[in-house]
Amino acid sequence: MTDFAQSRRRMVDNQLRTNDVTDHRILDAMEDVPRERFLPASKRAIAYIDEDLPMGSEGAGRYLMKPHVFGKLVQLAEVRPDDVVLVIGTGSGYSAAVLSKLAASVVAVEEDSDLAKAAGETLVELGIENAAVVEGVLAAGCASEGPYDVIVVDGAVDQLPEGLLKQLKIGGRLVVIEGRGGAAAARLYRSSGDAISSRFAFNASASVLPGFEKAPEFVF
Repeated sequence: MTDFAQSRRRMVDNQLRTNDVTDHRILDAMEDVPRERFLPASKRAIAYIDEDLPMGSEGAGRYLMKPHVFGKLVQLAEVRPDDVVLVIGTGSGYSAAVLSKLAASVVAVEEDSDLAKAAGETLVELGIENAAVVEGVLAAGCASEGPYDVIVVDGAVDQLPEGLLKQLKIGGRLVVIEGRGGAAAARLYRSSGDAISSRFAFNASASVLPGFEKAPEFVF
């Protein structure tokens, strides 16, 4: 029988700390949240390997992000205890659960109805009361509950819609992985009210979320 608590400690020590995740609040949160609960039963034994893991129905194309990549992305966002956070594409809810330990409240958007339902149920089962799952189009975000201090895109994008950036408060941060394969990189966007600045943070890759694919280009 897998000792998940021990697996979480190893994940923190061997995957997060060794990849420059140094924020103790993030390390504590990821050691506390049972990652295995957000995966299908058949995948729980490998919940703590440092790979993207499929979640939801087979062939759905949705993945739980590698632990160290997710940890670094959250660290980049500099989440504060009084922040209101929006998660885009929470899937089965793991990202929302971790961020609930760091922020005042979390709104998590998921467009796959089965994943959204499972995410909400798991958050309730774990007694997490400051995170809510909203079913909706990922690329649209959730403007009705905003604006937000932090937006975390839980997956990669080919193109980032400007509409998401408009849901940030002044001084708000959005973190995302842009691109695919070896060209992919995490970026930090910051709103100053009148303008949005962005910067490269680190190389990383993740599965592209539905609705964020680059539009096909015609070649003549």
